[in-house]
Amino acid sequence: MPRSLIPLHRALALVLLAVVALVCVSLGNWQLDRAAQRDAVHAAIEAGRQQAPLLVTPTTSPESFVDWRPARATGKWLNQYTVLLMNRNLNGVSGYWVATPLLLQPDQQTALLVLRGWIPRPIRPGESLPPLEAPGGIQTVEGQLVSRVPRMYELPTFGGETSNGALPDHAFEAGQPLPQVQNLPLEDLSRTTGLKLLPVVLEQTSSDAEGNDKLLIREWPLPSTDADQNRGYALQWFGFATIAAIAWLMVAWRSVRRRTDTRFTSSGHQ
Repeated sequence: MPRSLIPLHRALALVLLAVVALVCVSLGNWQLDRAAQRDAVHAAIEAGRQQAPLLVTPTTSPESFVDWRPARATGKWLNQYTVLLMNRNLNGVSGYWVATPLLLQPDQQTALLVLRGWIPRPIRPGESLPPLEAPGGIQTVEGQLVSRVPRMYELPTFGGETSNGALPDHAFEAGQPLPQVQNLPLEDLSRTTGLKLLPVVLEQTSSDAEGNDKLLIREWPLPSTDADQNRGYALQWFGFATIAAIAWLMVAWRSVRRRTDTRFTSSGHQ
């Protein structure tokens, strides 16, 4: 009966090592892709910050709304439409982002959504949020632009909806507490308030006219741009792939050598 060229256990080892090498190479390439994405984000942040400050008005061209571009806007705060964004951590402390529309054009109800700052979540019994009304009258607000309110992950429910979904229709009725949501799409706020919101969000960095900055912290998070970490992970995966490839060559060489020795021995006995 003819013998197989390679014993079964060695053939399985070769297949396993080949699979491991291919998987490690794929993971290494994925990490390089992630590094390239983070490099692109870093470049976009720097490009946005280097642009000239933009005066945001109802007639500003949407092409001017570049992420992380410095900007300012003048209008009147609509405190009745303030929303709290939940689960926004700062330095390991859970809290809220305070979002309030700034009315730019009263006759057209055109407004700009402003993220005014961060406050800690009350955790002690009986503790409540401080007054969060923005100053009255016409105000000028400075900050940086982002295309939308940064999202947080939402857990799905059995009904297919998210745990903290769209603003309810009655969110801003008189006597209601400030609505709290996980995420705040601009279309939801526009639908609920009737405002014509510009397709951009301003993260406020300037001080308030009435000096209530002690209540709101304006340290806005940036996307991770540590591409070197991904390159380090890629190097590790490529190292694992190299080890697997060397092991594959050793197993294959031993199998061929053993096959050759067996054939030589068999020929010597004939």
